[in-house]
Amino acid sequence: MQTSDARPAVAAPVPGRRRKAIVLTVCCFSLFIVGLDNTVVNLALPAIQRDFHAGVSELQWIVDAYMLAVASLVILSGSTGDRFGRRRTFLAGLTTFGLGSLLCSIAPNAGLLIAFRALQGAGGSLMTPSALSIISSVFTDPRERVRAIGVWSSVTGLSMAIGPLAGGLLVDAAGWRSIFWLNVPLIIAAAVLSALFIPESKAARPRRFDPAGQLLVIVALTSLTFGIIEGRTIGWGSPVIVTCFALAGVMIVALTAYEHRHREPLLQLRFFASIPFSGATVIAVCSFCAWSGFIFINALYLQNARGFSPFHAGLLTLPMATMVVVSSPVAGRIVASRGPRLPLLISGLGIALAGLLLTRITSHTSIGYLLAAYVLFGIGFGFVNAPITNAAVAGMPQAQAGMAAAVATASRQVGACLGVAVLGSVATVDVHVAVDSATPIGQAGWWITAACGCAVLMLGVLTTGRRARASARRVLCAEQPTSLRERVATSGEVRVDPRVREPERGSHLDSA
Repeated sequence: MQTSDARPAVAAPVPGRRRKAIVLTVCCFSLFIVGLDNTVVNLALPAIQRDFHAGVSELQWIVDAYMLAVASLVILSGSTGDRFGRRRTFLAGLTTFGLGSLLCSIAPNAGLLIAFRALQGAGGSLMTPSALSIISSVFTDPRERVRAIGVWSSVTGLSMAIGPLAGGLLVDAAGWRSIFWLNVPLIIAAAVLSALFIPESKAARPRRFDPAGQLLVIVALTSLTFGIIEGRTIGWGSPVIVTCFALAGVMIVALTAYEHRHREPLLQLRFFASIPFSGATVIAVCSFCAWSGFIFINALYLQNARGFSPFHAGLLTLPMATMVVVSSPVAGRIVASRGPRLPLLISGLGIALAGLLLTRITSHTSIGYLLAAYVLFGIGFGFVNAPITNAAVAGMPQAQAGMAAAVATASRQVGACLGVAVLGSVATVDVHVAVDSATPIGQAGWWITAACGCAVLMLGVLTTGRRARASARRVLCAEQPTSLRERVATSGEVRVDPRVREPERGSHLDSA
């Protein structure tokens, strides 16, 4: 039920168990489509390159335009949902995403395809934080919420995992444009279900918009991404590229200083005083950098260096997809019962080992060797989503659910954007690489993948200890009424206001 804008606290009544299941299903179905589109494009890149005579940098932009739009706008979108209604924002995102998909399917050249991909990303930025905050507001019991987030993470991982397979099948059967026009009827169905079953909710006191902070974020991310992608073509030492990197650095410093003084900033910097929260943000960047870089390089490697068709290239990634599907719910259950440390350790180890194996691949590497590396990578990536998603929303004030969810999504998309930009630029794999090459392919990119896995492994230890949990409790208590903070200080007990989620076992305040 949508509430009146005149009421100060606007939250939908908590629905029954059956309605909760329907809400979770609708959110997961909608995000499945968005997550699928995020990776399905990679298997179509060689076909797009042939049709448009595109270079490597243009292929990078076709992938990164989407991710860059999401990363730049998602925090603003989270606060939009808190202010205007999460269901309303979710529906607006579905509509924008569907329109972008339709335009992508008829794009006449690479430049317009890149622009339409950015429009798709704008729609995705509205959907993802709204869906996560809808789930957070509907599932108010901490244990139920952890399980629901585990399901949500599993579906997100599933969509990203089977994207290459689905993309290869569609490209082989109906051409690369089919991966976009297929979204349109699915989005329409999702919009109808969302309007019927998702309850409206808003923050009791939504934050004001921060246009200056938003502009700083967009300029910083865009200039950094442009410098990384175009550096190889224009020249790393050229004035244009140096200026881009310098501008990105200045914008990041200016953003930090401005947000620290702003009364209602785009980024709530005080939340980053929580070591688990800030650690989960960095882990998300590292893990998704490895993921997107892996998908990008591997798609070109399998089709151009090995000569596989799009469908067979996608089929070879099926073991990895299976491991992501199997690992994600297991990770969710472990987080709920034992905390995030063990899943993070497994994740970092899997990604690092897979990266090390892939540093040795050539155009003659055996299929068994490749599948072993893919399985390890799938296990590693499958175990990372649940702990970082839970850390983003557990223990945070209900009124800031949209912001917390948006930070989690933004960190994923920043990592994904950087993965395609960095690994695509430093990898030796090229769209014209010879099939009979005996030189290790993409070696520099795979070493970066292994380094990302090592970073996840170390941060998994550092962000789940006693000191980390204590910092999270301090941030949580700072959000409570003054009288409650005084009782906590004097008694040492950690009790939370009913409006704020309790740091139950399974939240990011607990470790293995």
